[in-house]
Amino acid sequence: MPDYVVPPAAPVALPVVGSDALFAVRRVYCIGRNYADHAREMGHDPDREPPFFFQKNPNNLSPAATFPYPSQSNDVHHEAEMAIALHSGGTNISTENALSHVYGYAAALDMTRRDLQATAKAQGRPWEIGKAFEHSAPIGPIHPVEKTGHLNTGPIRLLLNGTIKQEGNLNQMIWKVPEMIAFLSTYFTLAAGDVILSGTPAGVGPVTKGDVMTLSIAELTPLTVTVT
Repeated sequence: MPDYVVPPAAPVALPVVGSDALFAVRRVYCIGRNYADHAREMGHDPDREPPFFFQKNPNNLSPAATFPYPSQSNDVHHEAEMAIALHSGGTNISTENALSHVYGYAAALDMTRRDLQATAKAQGRPWEIGKAFEHSAPIGPIHPVEKTGHLNTGPIRLLLNGTIKQEGNLNQMIWKVPEMIAFLSTYFTLAAGDVILSGTPAGVGPVTKGDVMTLSIAELTPLTVTVT
């Protein structure tokens, strides 16, 4: 047994539908502005931009039913996303072979301290302060591909206190799942345990304490999270 100077952190592990086994998380990649209407509502032209990614930390993923409102922000937004969990990876993965690396899918939220993100953008700084904070990625259980098939179409909808705020279809993604995996693998070595958040439809907006967010995506288990 190695003698660690400090005890190693426990792995981040997510539940899997229909199994007692857990999915251990290695890295979390998030694609930006992957739905045209959302890109436009954020002031960008989706037809001119190649894909870009930022990262959250593995322990930002939270299967809890609550989202603690974070400090240092007065403008926290919901972003409804589909999570893609990989069981294998590599470098320079072809688009044609990319889906063979997918273990399953889950509903997830990319919670964003929008005011801090806006300040970082204006200063030309990284987005982590607005994106990679504690509990910033609520996530539902992972559905293995053999139970759902590959999800390239289907409704994605977020209700805030029972009112629809975000609504779209997975087929509206600018960069599809195989393209995301292939593109990422040219810059990073992807591996088992990696999770990709695939972007959000238009309608992102603020939450306050006491709000209830309910996200549904195709046949995935809905995700309900209360802001505390």
